[in-house]
Amino acid sequence: MTKPMSRRNFLVAAVAVPVAAGVTAATAAPALAVDQHDQFTAAATKYGVPAAVLAAISYGQTRWEDHAGAPSTSLGYGPMHLVDGTAAQAQRDAAAGKGTSTAGVIDTLGRAAKLSGLSEDILRTDPAANITGAAAVLANAQRTLGHAVGTHTDPATWYEAIAASSGFTTAASQRGFADDVIADLRSGVAKKASGVRLELKAGKVGSVTSQRAVLTRRVETAAKTAKPAPYPIDAPKGLPVDWVPAPYEQLSEDPTDYGNHDLARRPVSPALNTIVIHDMEGYYAGSLKLVQDPTYLAWNYSVRSSDGLIAQHLEAADVGWHAGNWYVNSHSIGVEHEGFAVSGPTWFSEPMYRKSARLIRYLAQEYKIPLDRAHIIGHDQVPATTTAGIKSMHWDPGPFWDWEHYFELLKAPLTRGTGIKRKLDVGDVIRILPGFDGNEQIITGCDTNNPPICVVDGPQAATNFVALHLQPDEGAPLVNDIGMKPDGSPATTKPDDVGARANTGTDFVVAGVYGDWTAIWYLGQKAWFQNPAAAPTARLLKKGVKAVPKDGRDIQVYGRAYPEASAYSNPDDVQAISPFSYTWAAGQEYVIADQDVPTDYYKAKTYDVTTAGDHIDIVGTTKYYLVYFGHRVMYVMADDVELS
Repeated sequence: MTKPMSRRNFLVAAVAVPVAAGVTAATAAPALAVDQHDQFTAAATKYGVPAAVLAAISYGQTRWEDHAGAPSTSLGYGPMHLVDGTAAQAQRDAAAGKGTSTAGVIDTLGRAAKLSGLSEDILRTDPAANITGAAAVLANAQRTLGHAVGTHTDPATWYEAIAASSGFTTAASQRGFADDVIADLRSGVAKKASGVRLELKAGKVGSVTSQRAVLTRRVETAAKTAKPAPYPIDAPKGLPVDWVPAPYEQLSEDPTDYGNHDLARRPVSPALNTIVIHDMEGYYAGSLKLVQDPTYLAWNYSVRSSDGLIAQHLEAADVGWHAGNWYVNSHSIGVEHEGFAVSGPTWFSEPMYRKSARLIRYLAQEYKIPLDRAHIIGHDQVPATTTAGIKSMHWDPGPFWDWEHYFELLKAPLTRGTGIKRKLDVGDVIRILPGFDGNEQIITGCDTNNPPICVVDGPQAATNFVALHLQPDEGAPLVNDIGMKPDGSPATTKPDDVGARANTGTDFVVAGVYGDWTAIWYLGQKAWFQNPAAAPTARLLKKGVKAVPKDGRDIQVYGRAYPEASAYSNPDDVQAISPFSYTWAAGQEYVIADQDVPTDYYKAKTYDVTTAGDHIDIVGTTKYYLVYFGHRVMYVMADDVELS
């Protein structure tokens, strides 16, 4: 059966050209000045809007993508993210539950239909109509505010109209979006999609001081009327964050029966060294309801899809129960994002990516957490604690989270410190960087939700991994993850099966080269992926630390860096040091991501923090390293390896 064309970016389709054999799309296809594209210029002319303003708004909402008419998690459609307000409000109310009021959704799709005369169905599915409808909404807002329209007006004069027509519901979010659009207009923005460079060149923009002051007064007024947070918000200045506390409550007379997190003294004890990126597998309002349930579990922050609004639930000092690994929990901050790991019906929004990245960049600086893919990790990279738990580990945010773009927003691009090497050698250290748009990998079937969410079987338009095979052949079986499938059967292409995926930004050692294929050491075996010289999916890491087992022996890896038994003053507290079933065989090399791993166990068994011998960090002397061993990060004892 032929798979329908999987389209994300209508602009790329408009400039697609035939690619000759041996020539990459990057060299064959021209660059495109987005604001000169017919669909932007036609809408701009019709409604008297600068084309560059329309292009910048589209970039800030969707990065010039239309997702073939599929909506975002917040039910925004097309390259301008026009929101179906009626459906979005119903969705939000259903997620919040009966008797819970939610903030009103702005129906930008309905406004666009009324002002443009185009039907809502056309506005959802036709990119040109979508841009035209958004231009009508923007121009109407500009006139209502008493400002002049015209294709050659100063973009600065559109600041308030950009905010008002954004679809965001708070003054702070509207101001933030308008700030971003003006910044993008001034600096210019660009992206590569399927080998085509799309760009909005830097332009001259006047001062927005007076218009911004109007929105700032609204933000300050809202802040005065809002309920003050009982704790200081831990976020960068100017980023809208609500305080929605997670309850710490004893649930019965049993002192060990409590929820939904633990009190601690981080970053002093235990140390903070990781941020875990989750998706909610649901909606913002419903997740906020869950995190406030004392019988459920807590994480540190939630991020809304529609506008990137953030809610903080825990102080960084305290430990959320979010990662499924107590050791990782005790050293990490958990951040949930509205959406689903399978992006069949919906997709992650650009405002959410941007606001999340601002928060994570701030937290990384505040707590000295490295901005790399071993410390800013997905829930799908968190290891189990024992072999028995491997099968039940989560796999969000999944294969459709754009890690390369996310790290660009973090101002720590994953290409930093890498270079192109046309012919790799065995022993080279490489970073998996296949790109996102145009990185078509096969994913089939449905996820584990009830009801399940399914993909259209076949190559997906944009993914964040490369598939790993047993041989340098696309028809060869995928590698086996013995922790997931102890019978030795190969991994599958199902959405939740991460066993044969080398994730974007992770580092490995080259184990073999054959034509356009490269092998890496992965879960104790050689794993092959396509890495053609004309369009490489991996780059040479210029500086990297790799390790090999000492004395030519086989060694083991672990899901936590727990202390030796002698470190515990109370023998009843001793935690097992449980190796996985994976074998790191003699001669195999893996990349060490961190040589400064805390060896400790944070004991927190009772509700009362004054309980003697509880809420203590038990520190050992056994030294561990953090290693890129497979799709998930793992730990290895330092005494078992030699570094090079």
